[in-house]
Amino acid sequence: MDTLFQLSLIAAFIAGMVALFAPCCISFLLPAYFANIFKERKRVVLMTFIYSLGIFTVMLPVVLGARALSQFFFRMHDTTYIIGGMFLILVGFSTLLGLKLPMPHLELAKNSDDPLSTYLLGLISGITSACCAPVLIGVMALSSFSPTMVQSLLVGFFYVLGMVTPLYLASLLIDKRNILQKPLFRRPVREVSIGKSSHMIFVSNLISFATFTSVGLITIFLSLSGKLAMQAGENSVAQTIQQVAMAVTVFVHKIPGLDFFFLLLAVGALYKFAKIIKSR
Repeated sequence: MDTLFQLSLIAAFIAGMVALFAPCCISFLLPAYFANIFKERKRVVLMTFIYSLGIFTVMLPVVLGARALSQFFFRMHDTTYIIGGMFLILVGFSTLLGLKLPMPHLELAKNSDDPLSTYLLGLISGITSACCAPVLIGVMALSSFSPTMVQSLLVGFFYVLGMVTPLYLASLLIDKRNILQKPLFRRPVREVSIGKSSHMIFVSNLISFATFTSVGLITIFLSLSGKLAMQAGENSVAQTIQQVAMAVTVFVHKIPGLDFFFLLLAVGALYKFAKIIKSR
């Protein structure tokens, strides 16, 4: 029974990847992410990191046992999705015109397209993910299997890391192949004048606008119609997350040092990812 109280970091990581594909999570988080990188086009890896920071900001307090916060997410499930949908529509229209939120004159602001809106989008995505019953129940249950706060934090960190790793891999692929720098996406469509300012709309802006607004409208519609309400069937998803975590933990504990090796591997991968961000 010790495995129940010493959850493997590998198990938490894999469970996080499973949680990403929970229906109520993937329906918001992934479209919002891909719409955002079409909006930014440049420095995709950096923007992915900033986006994931928003998710970490929301999820880690839940991992550490913020019961009031988790209860708030359960109570505000539908309202959160409606607000999230409205935010996506707002970002969609600002993207169409190339508008950016004002930023202090920091080095990050100079070297990035729109880090503040990307971080806010990550926050919204993190909140909607926390409102997803399987994700929230899964991360709280898994963190409770750890005997100390430090271990609980590590489990939660790798759980969320598992959720965002597919985004990191996608950003590296997109950045390496310069997919968003192809002439098609940089092709101007038309210039729009608003007052004394003019804004050039590119194909990438249209794609991002269409994705943001369509996902936002669909999210609001489904929330108002009650189709995004937490269903009893979602408990099976939460159970799947926990069962996967337990099965992987049992396997990992049969191989001494495997968890420690994974920890070193993860630290090395994050260090390499940070170097890629710095080089960009």
